[in-house]
Amino acid sequence: MSTFDLAAGGDPDLISRPRRNRRTSAIRSMCRETKLEVSQLIYPMFLHADADDVPIASMPGQTRWSLDGLASEAKRVYDLGVDKVVIFPKVDESLKTRTGDEAFNPDGLIPEAIKRIKNASPDTCVVTDVALDPYSSDGHDGIVSDEGEVLNDETVAVLCEQALSHARAGADIVAPSDMMDGRVGSIRAVLDQEGFSHTSIMSYTAKYASAFYGPFRGALDSAPKESSDRPIPKDKSTYQMDPANVREALRELELDEGEGADIVMVKPAGAYLDIIRALRDETNLPVAAYQVSGEYLMIKSAAEAGWLDEKAVVLESLLGIRRAGADIILTYFAPQVAEWL
Repeated sequence: MSTFDLAAGGDPDLISRPRRNRRTSAIRSMCRETKLEVSQLIYPMFLHADADDVPIASMPGQTRWSLDGLASEAKRVYDLGVDKVVIFPKVDESLKTRTGDEAFNPDGLIPEAIKRIKNASPDTCVVTDVALDPYSSDGHDGIVSDEGEVLNDETVAVLCEQALSHARAGADIVAPSDMMDGRVGSIRAVLDQEGFSHTSIMSYTAKYASAFYGPFRGALDSAPKESSDRPIPKDKSTYQMDPANVREALRELELDEGEGADIVMVKPAGAYLDIIRALRDETNLPVAAYQVSGEYLMIKSAAEAGWLDEKAVVLESLLGIRRAGADIILTYFAPQVAEWL
């Protein structure tokens, strides 16, 4: 075949040309397999009892909101299309105890925040974190014994009280992030017994003992703390999952499904796309994934340094999480994505 023939009509033997489906924006959008929509996003928000809204040093662009500021921000993002938020409290040190009893105070920070959000934006879906670390003087998700063990069953009893207090205040979804065994079933039973069968449980099914959580713990001051009178585990590896494991996540999935979870979650997201896919292939439940603070900070820092295009990288990272199989994504970029999309 001559050079002229190739230029005029191409190779007649080349029938399949995938590039035809990429030729224009309209064709690309028609053939797109995975779509990212604002309705798939949950916006994590931080709050404290102080009167001022304070920028979070470890997470540029994020704020530790006052109660009034939180309600106002929830309404603002709702108007952008972000109609789901999950709230995390920074609790005053004077309220922290070994058993985390402030976690189920009916007049505490989270019940009051739920009411404020619902008053400002009634249709916002409010998700609450169920774990003891913000309330624990030891900085763990559960109660630490005198011997330095994070106690499972004793912790679950407190988590049930915590979840119930959130449901009574009007939470739409409670999200146990503690990784104690059996907590989903126990919380489901308590909610049902108390008339909250409509309250959903989004379980942190596969929450890994990850190094990507650092900025979040800085925002809440919820890292494990040393004690002078008894041993305190220096990390959370005895209850959060080993980053090396996949099959273990499927075991956790089977348990959470059997105990009544409505949504299952993988945390973190970016370094655990294979786990998201593994859960997606094994369950008919919605799968959520949390793009955590370390993932956020890496993108934000590189963009602020001029090394990455923030919008392009954020959208690509979220699309990758969706492509892996996540139906729902918790991301600090949710308001920005709403504006971009």
